[in-house]
Amino acid sequence: MTSSSTKPNTQKELIKRFGMENSKPSRTPMSTNTKLDNDEKGKPIDEKLYRSMIGSLLYLTASGLNIMFYVCLCASFQLCLKESHLHTIKCILRYLNGSLHLGLWYPRNTSFSFCSYSNADFAESILDRKSNLGTCKLLGQSLVSWYSKK
Repeated sequence: MTSSSTKPNTQKELIKRFGMENSKPSRTPMSTNTKLDNDEKGKPIDEKLYRSMIGSLLYLTASGLNIMFYVCLCASFQLCLKESHLHTIKCILRYLNGSLHLGLWYPRNTSFSFCSYSNADFAESILDRKSNLGTCKLLGQSLVSWYSKK
């Protein structure tokens, strides 16, 4: 992994815009124990702030595929926003704060061994009981393909 010249500036601006520059960095965008739902009893929040955060994060998914699943998951709750959803968005921002100087490195002289990984959770979603599937393919040590589907 190496530093990228354009990505960190955009992330830094986003983190500063939402007041998260002094937050404790996170190693993952979302805890594996977090199960988002409609949270009917939760405290409502400011829709404008949440939608602004979602929009900004969706812009970053063009260069940061590692957050795409989590951002799209949070975006699906825009009709009934609660404090638990905002907490999850802030976790994603803390992850971005901790990964400002990370990026993909494609070295010139690497082996051409091909490796593929896949994972599925078999109807783990408590809202619609659909499965999540993900794969990634590596050529040597370089990521060449990535896929995620619900």
